[in-house]
Amino acid sequence: MILPPKPASRPDKVSLWRYAKLFRADILSAQPARLYRAWMAEFRTPFFRSYLLNQPDLVQCVLKERPDDFPKSTRVNEGLRPLLGNSVFVTNGETWKRQRRIIDPAFEGGRLRETFPAMWDAAEAAAARLAPLNGQEIEIEEETSHAAADVIFRTLFSLPIEHHLARDVFEEFRAYQRSQPILNLAALVPLPRWMPRLFRRDTTRSAGRIRALITKLTQQRADEIAAGTAPDDLATKIMTTPDPDTGETFTTEEMVDQVAIFFLAGHETSASTLAWALYLMALYPDWQDKLAEEAKALETCDFSVMSKLRLSRDVFRETLRLYPPVPMMVRENRCPEQIRDREVPVGSQLVISPWHLHRHTRLWDNPDGFDPNRWQTENGKTCKREAFIPFSAGARVCPGAGFAMIEGPLILSRILRDYRVEAGPVPVPVAHLTVRAKNGIRLKIKHRER
Repeated sequence: MILPPKPASRPDKVSLWRYAKLFRADILSAQPARLYRAWMAEFRTPFFRSYLLNQPDLVQCVLKERPDDFPKSTRVNEGLRPLLGNSVFVTNGETWKRQRRIIDPAFEGGRLRETFPAMWDAAEAAAARLAPLNGQEIEIEEETSHAAADVIFRTLFSLPIEHHLARDVFEEFRAYQRSQPILNLAALVPLPRWMPRLFRRDTTRSAGRIRALITKLTQQRADEIAAGTAPDDLATKIMTTPDPDTGETFTTEEMVDQVAIFFLAGHETSASTLAWALYLMALYPDWQDKLAEEAKALETCDFSVMSKLRLSRDVFRETLRLYPPVPMMVRENRCPEQIRDREVPVGSQLVISPWHLHRHTRLWDNPDGFDPNRWQTENGKTCKREAFIPFSAGARVCPGAGFAMIEGPLILSRILRDYRVEAGPVPVPVAHLTVRAKNGIRLKIKHRER
């Protein structure tokens, strides 16, 4: 039986210096194999303690039942500050609650149906871009990044990726990805607020350019809103939604922060999952053929077609299980806690790892195997409720989760309707901003006979 690629684990015991070096290179292979079966694991450093939580009721307590007692850790976000500013991704408490009160209405109810035409157009454009590459071996992450960025700009600003500002943001973000390490020094060592952060010069420069471009887009939209000519897209909805408690809307600077995280979260995570999904389809051609047959339903832009892409949705969900875009989330306890008979001091780092939870050997049947049918089994249904958190869970669940579960299966199906993919070299999963392949994912793409 062929298993999807999985990074090797490190030895159980290594020095702090060695761990930091491994962590900086890749947080997945920096972890010991025992985490795939542990309910809880403790790590001690001279600077802080961290605890990995895999037990489902503990994960639920932290994310769903008592989120205010376990705010998001500020240390892990230190490296993203140059780009994300004070966005909803990094804030806590009342600031975060105010931001979500303004943002959430844009992603509720009928907005999925309203934005579907933009997703459809992006999927059509993605398929068209592949046509000249027929018969070639290509790096598929580049193509899925292009497609996901196109979705973001079409749904957020009603602009295709070919628009010069959209293209400039996309290209600059690729430069930012290459310069941004997963681990900033402040993630390991608690630094005082006044101390300068040791960001690489090219990281800071790329972040500044991205924010300047987003500022230009946001200011243009503000002018269109004032003139009554703004399109009814996500940017307009968010910029015109007042906080129900105060009546205030986002300032331009606040909106730039939010657009930066929408682009990071909505583009980077979707691109990662789509690339892995296409690789898995190349690895398991029987499933690829099933999805291609199902995808014949994609004839006209009609939201109801999504109900016919059941297999594609299960494949995309299974890809999210095996390769969750955000492999680890870190919270911090405000009060002393006792967890599984261990005393957990205030300020400890509580790590919830979708990567390990989704492959936990004591929870899942065939945890390392690719099996989209699992979601119809009792084990799969139970684990989906208790041990499947690709978009986080509880109050801080990603507001775009519903969008991702439409966008991903749609683009995956649209590509496989017209093309067959064949696997190249085996990719090695690593964690940068999201779970990507160490040297890219290379696939040969061929037109499919219809």
